[in-house]
Amino acid sequence: MAATTPAAAAAHVVHIEAVQTAVPTRVVEPGRTRLVAVAAPPLPAPALQRRVRAVLYYRSGGGAAAAPGAWEDGVWVKESLSEALADHPEMAGRLRRRADGSWEVKLNDTGVRLLQATVDATLDEFLAGGKGLARREAALAPWTDVNADDPDMYPPFFMQLTRFQGDGGYAVGVSCALVLADPLTLARFLLSWARTHARIKAQGKATPLPMAQYLAYFQRPETTRKRVRSVPIDSFAGDADVETVLFRAGAAAAAAAADGGHRALAAACVGKASEALGKKDKVSRLSVVVVDAAGGGSLAGKTTIETCTAASDGGAAAAGGASLEAVQWSELGLEELVLRDSKPVHVSCSIVTGGGGDEGLVVVMPDDGAGSLLVMATLPK
Repeated sequence: MAATTPAAAAAHVVHIEAVQTAVPTRVVEPGRTRLVAVAAPPLPAPALQRRVRAVLYYRSGGGAAAAPGAWEDGVWVKESLSEALADHPEMAGRLRRRADGSWEVKLNDTGVRLLQATVDATLDEFLAGGKGLARREAALAPWTDVNADDPDMYPPFFMQLTRFQGDGGYAVGVSCALVLADPLTLARFLLSWARTHARIKAQGKATPLPMAQYLAYFQRPETTRKRVRSVPIDSFAGDADVETVLFRAGAAAAAAAADGGHRALAAACVGKASEALGKKDKVSRLSVVVVDAAGGGSLAGKTTIETCTAASDGGAAAAGGASLEAVQWSELGLEELVLRDSKPVHVSCSIVTGGGGDEGLVVVMPDDGAGSLLVMATLPK
């Protein structure tokens, strides 16, 4: 079959078959929160929409006869996601503004929004089209903008399981607000969920869970109930044009950042990213998100958001840049996320800035290495 052209791919439709909420299996004690400190309140509304988008594509194998297998996994997704959330309750929380202008993640067990969907295209047809893939992926990783005046009503984390036509291929797409979790923390959670999913499925084969009675519903949602909605893929709004470069900062640069030098590190990363991307005009204003190294994105830590100029402390920035190493998105480890005993055939990761204008975005994350950091620099094209 000839590859589908970008124009033909745009005519495809995503069908939302079910919308659910996965909540932790264990209740979190009242009053627990995770701080999102804002150095200079108020936090601009677009900052609440900045998010990580990740889509993992899987090929079930076995031709059309294997297609129901992907939806069999859907029977266990909500169960395994709820169990994983019990160990990572912040992922099921909601954002709330504090009196001092900072924000916090309120651990209220509200849950992760979970969607089941189908696309009227095969996996290969959907992946064809080159640069148009990024826009189409918005249909696989849903998002609803967080309303700053009523944030409790808007989940900052979405997951969607999408089945493709014909060959049993499927995708797992997630959208997660940066104020909820940085890319590395999100990847760690997804890997933990995948391990939990495999364990629960194995247990379920021996002792079926009560929810297994809904197997037929998940296998053939399009024939067992009315679809929630069907949306042409070309109706999804295009994201702002940005490019992201990842760096690993060595122990020396990480130590300097921990001692108040994160602005210089951010400026150094933006300078390196501008060179790597061939940008003549460098951004002058940066939004810097720093994940507490002690907490590592966990409940014990916090996230700090501040704004600075890329030209500030240029000498320190140049020195910090000497220990920066450009790395790939594969450093997050999502290529190792195994479902149905298979690794993904393709992984897409990107940062959506939510209309941040010409401002640069830098996220500083504690790495698993010996005192190093992962730093993500996102620049407008």
